[in-house]
Amino acid sequence: MQMLKNLFPYKIIRLDKKFFNPLIVMMIVFFIVGLIFAILISPPDYIQGDSVRIMYVHVPASFISLFTFGFIGIISALSLIFKIKIFPLMAKSLAPLGLIFTITSIVTGSLWGKPTWGVWWAWDARLTSMLILLLFYLIYISTWKLIPEYNKANKISSIVAIIGTFNLPIIKFSVDWWNTLHQTSSITLTSSPTIHYQMLIPLVIMLIGMLFFFLIIFLMRYKTELLKIKLDNKEKDPK
Repeated sequence: MQMLKNLFPYKIIRLDKKFFNPLIVMMIVFFIVGLIFAILISPPDYIQGDSVRIMYVHVPASFISLFTFGFIGIISALSLIFKIKIFPLMAKSLAPLGLIFTITSIVTGSLWGKPTWGVWWAWDARLTSMLILLLFYLIYISTWKLIPEYNKANKISSIVAIIGTFNLPIIKFSVDWWNTLHQTSSITLTSSPTIHYQMLIPLVIMLIGMLFFFLIIFLMRYKTELLKIKLDNKEKDPK
């Protein structure tokens, strides 16, 4: 509940350089350390060789992409049910970030797939479902862009987000449900990681660095959306 209070408009609008600068420093530190581990210290894979290093960008980007859309879907449903005004602004601020990480996931996956599978793209279940996620992100963002009436845009975009969440389990379990080119997950919540600790450490460091980047850009975008609403209200009621 306290976390939700920290996202209240009056607190977000007050955020300034003193708040963002430490986050930016932490992001840079984690990226530098993560890249040093990923490129120089972590060993090559015994089968894939040095191409496995793409994993240190691909896996965190994929995780953040899925998490973001899942969160958008949840707060969109809550917005429709409980009419919580800050949720549409949060979802609207998150969507472009999720799109960026989805594109990053697909592009790095393609770069990783070429030396591993011998092709840039295959209509594999995991790849196809990620492409569908990309389309949902584009539809969601386009809804806000193309529909000028706020309430209507919120309702339609929320429905798009809720429908899109049904694709997330397909992405997650596609490698288990179908015989796919994509390897099974090396890290799960229900079992110990099967990845070597020398690869797991840089993977976690890069994930933390990307999460700092995610948080910084989200808060900046969320603050911008709140300022737009505040400005619009002033224009409607100059008093």
